[in-house]
Amino acid sequence: MQRRSFLKKGSLAGLAISSLTSLSYAGTPKHHFGDNNNINDTFELSEATIADLQHKMQTKQLSSRAITELYLKRIADIDKAGPHLNAVIELNKDALSIADAMDKERAAGKLRGPMHGIPVLIKDNINTGDKMHTTAGALALGDNFAKEDAFIIKQLRAAGAVILGKTNLSEWANFRSSRSTSGWSSRGGQTKNPYILDRNPSGSSAGTGAAVAASLCVVGIGTETNGSVVSPSSVNGLVGIKPTVGLLSRSGIIPISKTQDTAGPMARTVKDAAILLGALAGVDEQDSYTLPSKGKIEKDYTTFLDADGLKGKRLGVEKSALQGNPAMVALLKEAIVTLRSKGATIIEIELYKELKVIGNASYTVLLYEFKDGVNQYLSKANSKMKTLEDVIAYNKENEAKAMPYFKQDELELAQTKGDLNTPEYLEALKKSNGQSRTIIDKIIQDNQLDAIIGPTNGFAICIDLVNGDSGNGFSFSSPAAMAGYPHITLPMGSYCGLPIGISFFSTAYNEGPLLKMAYAYEQASKKRIAPEFKAPLVG
Repeated sequence: MQRRSFLKKGSLAGLAISSLTSLSYAGTPKHHFGDNNNINDTFELSEATIADLQHKMQTKQLSSRAITELYLKRIADIDKAGPHLNAVIELNKDALSIADAMDKERAAGKLRGPMHGIPVLIKDNINTGDKMHTTAGALALGDNFAKEDAFIIKQLRAAGAVILGKTNLSEWANFRSSRSTSGWSSRGGQTKNPYILDRNPSGSSAGTGAAVAASLCVVGIGTETNGSVVSPSSVNGLVGIKPTVGLLSRSGIIPISKTQDTAGPMARTVKDAAILLGALAGVDEQDSYTLPSKGKIEKDYTTFLDADGLKGKRLGVEKSALQGNPAMVALLKEAIVTLRSKGATIIEIELYKELKVIGNASYTVLLYEFKDGVNQYLSKANSKMKTLEDVIAYNKENEAKAMPYFKQDELELAQTKGDLNTPEYLEALKKSNGQSRTIIDKIIQDNQLDAIIGPTNGFAICIDLVNGDSGNGFSFSSPAAMAGYPHITLPMGSYCGLPIGISFFSTAYNEGPLLKMAYAYEQASKKRIAPEFKAPLVG
């Protein structure tokens, strides 16, 4: 289900210009600005894990309600005031009542699992059948209250999670304009990167990335079509999982591409991401793409976590990633040393060289599938907007508010496309999805690889609402995205205070083995750092 960063030829995803000149702090909570406008962060739940929160509830140090209240105060303190991250687009009016219900169940001896009573933020393109909107960040969908929960939200509620609210995103999951600034939406404004406040949190799951990084929640949900889970996870120092397409249902998620969309967990540790993945996965009769995952879904992905999980593994590193930004290359080489020290064998491969034959086929597929999917979604939605054509017309009529910085050329281009029986679409799909799988499979088989690795992307770019997103060098989201294969990113290090991730991906339904390797690297490297909400590097 989700949308991408969108890879404007290697672009990360823009941030945008916010009022960085007035970082006055509202209120007197436990967070204070120093002389350099950085926060001295002493938040009680900063960097807390799911296990930490469960321990506090089990030992009666805190209830789910108390934990939820702490996160709501955190959002008020640094998302709506202070550095004004602008990661949360809407709070759930029912959050405290859900937490109370989970506390009552716990008191009665009923525990639903590791997510019981755990607050979660979800991206605002995922339906919730409650008092919250589902808008994809678009003013055009400001009247859209979903009739029922998306399938993955039903799974989340059944697991006992507290839905804290919804996060901002790149509008229409960054499928509106070729000159967009990622992390900006007409409904939500611009989300900031909590590491350096004039930097891009990356799209399209920008709000979830910034929120989880800044401990506005313990875990969150993003969506991806091409990079929109892994890219914001990388630049926000997170673990992000883009599962095999079909492992998680897309029912009730505003779509871009039926062949590439998926939701995915975003967390600060591999274990927390694994816990959330298990809670969300499930076969949904309303999403035919989930049917092949029957019998392949694990109830508990944490059983794969092994600190020695790299021993004897063969990993193919993308050769082109060993050139470019010297800081990125240095971190990759350091990661390779760590991987080898834990027993992995590293083989250089040239995946991108092979993928050149695909050209722009993936983008063509997205244009056709976006029009088809959005029209289907809107036809059943509680909104006056019933077609993509309606959305385009609304944006033109309300241009000053809906399109103040960049326009909607991608929406308009998608509108010109035919249906999914069009020869151009069918040929592009064969190239994008079919050939990408063939190429990846062959490289893995020929080299006897357990996974392919490389930097997830470059370092976060600056917010630029005038020019839109700019390229930041290497990007590794497209291969797994086009193939529909699982992809995990986790922290590889940082430069000038900006995090960057390392990617592991493989063939379909290999989430478990990938988690095993990612966990082993995480435990050996310990590269996650908390954000410091720094002022711009130049100022």
